[in-house]
Amino acid sequence: MSSGYATTRRSFLAATSAAVGLAHAAPKRKGAPVGLELYSVRDEMKKDLLGTVRRVGQMGYEGVEFYSPYFEWTPDYAKEVRKVLDEAKLTCWSTHNSSSSFDPANIQKAIDLNSIIGSKALIMASAGRVTGLDDWKTVADKLTAGQEKLKAAGMTAGFHNHALEFKPIDGKRPMDVLASNTPKDVMLQLDVGTCIEAGSDPVVWIKANPGRIGSLHLKEWSKEKGYRVLFAEGVAPWKDIFTAAEKSGGVKFYYIEQEGYDLPAFETAEKCLANYNKLRGIKTS
Repeated sequence: MSSGYATTRRSFLAATSAAVGLAHAAPKRKGAPVGLELYSVRDEMKKDLLGTVRRVGQMGYEGVEFYSPYFEWTPDYAKEVRKVLDEAKLTCWSTHNSSSSFDPANIQKAIDLNSIIGSKALIMASAGRVTGLDDWKTVADKLTAGQEKLKAAGMTAGFHNHALEFKPIDGKRPMDVLASNTPKDVMLQLDVGTCIEAGSDPVVWIKANPGRIGSLHLKEWSKEKGYRVLFAEGVAPWKDIFTAAEKSGGVKFYYIEQEGYDLPAFETAEKCLANYNKLRGIKTS
């Protein structure tokens, strides 16, 4: 090998390494970091979970949230996922779980899997079959019991709302029942779109629960298209939401979520992130 070729090859490798580094370098963001709720790309996840995670990292997202099928993973597969997360420079801050993950027979498995992938929060995203306010108090009891177990493991419990929890039962919203009957360190993960759909004001909700809104799903909503609208192209008052979340809500991380759009899922996720960066005044190049 000639010295000229070696020099050229070293220059090429150095340039390639620099390009790779730039491709993975997340832009400097305001406030909490932003990730993608992987339900947004659920069809791609079914086809190639690890490849989808890599693609999300390439888009410029900083983290991901896995949804309930993760609970079926083996510890060895969770380690494979963690390896890909690390390679993609992504952090898994939390996971979405069914109510059964908080059952005494299941919670240790959930803790173990979350620990492997780096997640520090188990979010109950479905309370199961619940009707009256007494049932919602039972859900609150389950979250409280789960928090005791999770806190000992250096984690936290949380609850993710849908529109149902903001619709009053006998004059009281289930979310108010959950908030008042769980410890202050149980996270109230706010799904903005469903909150608005139910007729509630997300800014008022955040301010009423200081320090408890550790995470938000940045889901958009409009009267005409429902959830089939890109982030920042619906009715949510995002600037006021971000101000409230960061001044009093205690937000630690955001997740963009998109339930369906006219474009393919990956392209939709990219456009939502671009809109987020534009709204927040973040330069990506």
